[in-house]
Amino acid sequence: MNLIIRLLRVFISAFFRTPLDFFGTSVVSFRVVPTDIDLNLHMTNSRYSSLMDLGRLDLLLRSSGRDFFLKKKWQAVLGASHIRFRRSLKCFQKFELQSRVIGWDEKWFYIEQRIFSKGQLITVAILKALFVNRRGSVPTQIVFKELNVTLEKERLTPAIKHWLKMEASIREES
Repeated sequence: MNLIIRLLRVFISAFFRTPLDFFGTSVVSFRVVPTDIDLNLHMTNSRYSSLMDLGRLDLLLRSSGRDFFLKKKWQAVLGASHIRFRRSLKCFQKFELQSRVIGWDEKWFYIEQRIFSKGQLITVAILKALFVNRRGSVPTQIVFKELNVTLEKERLTPAIKHWLKMEASIREES
């Protein structure tokens, strides 16, 4: 139930908060509640991913392309993620989730999400996502064209390139 309340809060407040550039950083604040914790009395691993979904929702709804994405009925779909847990969050602890687009290629947007509490980095994740419509995936250059943004065809940081190599090796082993 608490995720539904958080979802509604993020969804509604996004329409009243300061709009973001497509490459801006979304910041959403949360507090760990008792239903977020596991047997170790810290926030359970799966809750991080659920809350990161809400961070990406805020990023999308506050972005300069929001009205366009809603009108075209484009949906953002997650393709993969890598998450690094550095510290734990305890019950009732406040934290801040930052989300931003850090790169792209022909198909995927790469998003970095960081969780901070009391000035300390708690968790960092890199995810890849794309937009889909009824016909399938929408190439990143089509998204940029619709946003009236001219950018290079690809921007991949060293961290993203390393992650993509790791992903490729996992696919080869399967």
